[in-house]
Amino acid sequence: MRKIEYPAQADWKELVKRPTQNFEDLEAGIAHTFRLVQEQGDAALLELTQKYDGVKLDSLFASQEEIAAAESELSPELKEAILQAYSNIQLFHAQQAEQPKQVETMPGVTCWRKSVAIDLVGLYIPGGTAPLFSTLLMLGVPARLAGCKEIILCTPPSKSGSIHPAIRYTASLLGIDKIAKVGGAQAVAAMAFGTESIPAVNKIFGPGNQYVTVAKQMLSKTGVAIDLPAGPSEVLVMADDSANPAFVAADLLSQAEHGADSQVVLLTTSAEMLNRVEQELQVQLSNLPRKEFAAKALENSLGILLSNVEEMLRFSNLYAPEHLILSIQNFEEVLDKITNAGSVFLGNYSPESAGDYASGTNHTLPTNGYARAYSGVSLDSFVKKITFQHITPAGLQNIGKAIEVMAAAEGLEAHKNAVSIRLKEVQNV
Repeated sequence: MRKIEYPAQADWKELVKRPTQNFEDLEAGIAHTFRLVQEQGDAALLELTQKYDGVKLDSLFASQEEIAAAESELSPELKEAILQAYSNIQLFHAQQAEQPKQVETMPGVTCWRKSVAIDLVGLYIPGGTAPLFSTLLMLGVPARLAGCKEIILCTPPSKSGSIHPAIRYTASLLGIDKIAKVGGAQAVAAMAFGTESIPAVNKIFGPGNQYVTVAKQMLSKTGVAIDLPAGPSEVLVMADDSANPAFVAADLLSQAEHGADSQVVLLTTSAEMLNRVEQELQVQLSNLPRKEFAAKALENSLGILLSNVEEMLRFSNLYAPEHLILSIQNFEEVLDKITNAGSVFLGNYSPESAGDYASGTNHTLPTNGYARAYSGVSLDSFVKKITFQHITPAGLQNIGKAIEVMAAAEGLEAHKNAVSIRLKEVQNV
């Protein structure tokens, strides 16, 4: 990690910038993929799967027999873990449901808002070096709770043409029976535009590699809804002398191992803590199967020594991390000062991995500073909020004059007339 001691506040804006990524070179190729899928449909998906995933498929979809076989292919221990995570995620997200509340804003004028599920959603689940069945739980559980009528799942196949059994098992648990064996930008295109077998969805969810990320961003410009801007994973840890350096290093590496383009940041008030964490990073890194990924991520990462907790909070809010860990004494006293973060983990025994898998909160979160304005995925991500209002004749008499005056002031006479014509009838009754 790059170590910085007591940086001037004028330099913070430069320090919070993420490693630069130039995706413009990918856009032409992705646009070509979009055209192929739009013009050739399923045939393009089969051709591109053979080209990029190295497998010739007989069918785009996992069969019901394949899905059913997943249960026998997993260890009892993993199935039990998935069920525990499923239970916690469902419990947490179920509490987010809102019941309509009618409000009489003035006598005879009643307004309310109702959550209505998005009919058709598409979930993209990576299946390469890390088959993210945990992400399927994070997206599938709130989609089911929201009441989405149809859920399409796209995930790339292995060289043998199969889908990882944990993804198949989790899909079965969620009642998702349409699993398309397609990945990359072509999967995003299929869900956006539709093919003979895959319907065009209303909203696309899920992380992916740089091609998937750019494909989703390109589609968002055309009116196809996506979950949120998401890039490489990141974590910021605030640590004082009460922190455990081994725990801090483990948390930093848990995000660094996602990939070379991830970034981790350590803020501390203790020079000794900074040095001890650096030592722990080297010890733990050598034992990781994905140490090449993590080591490259650490080259883009920062260890910053600051004067006090208040400075750490200010820097963190400017950085707006996807994940924020508070390994500091009396963290309860500063919670109200956290304004920009995707998900927050409190104390020495709340590892970020808990939120990634099984505590109940959602791990699909804004990155690259988007936590300044975006929330992570929740039940609300799978619904629309529709407002309703009912005005009685008496209510129109109460509110009508205000509407007429405002419409006239804006020069919108037809707006005014829509009220005036009703008031005349009401007054003549």
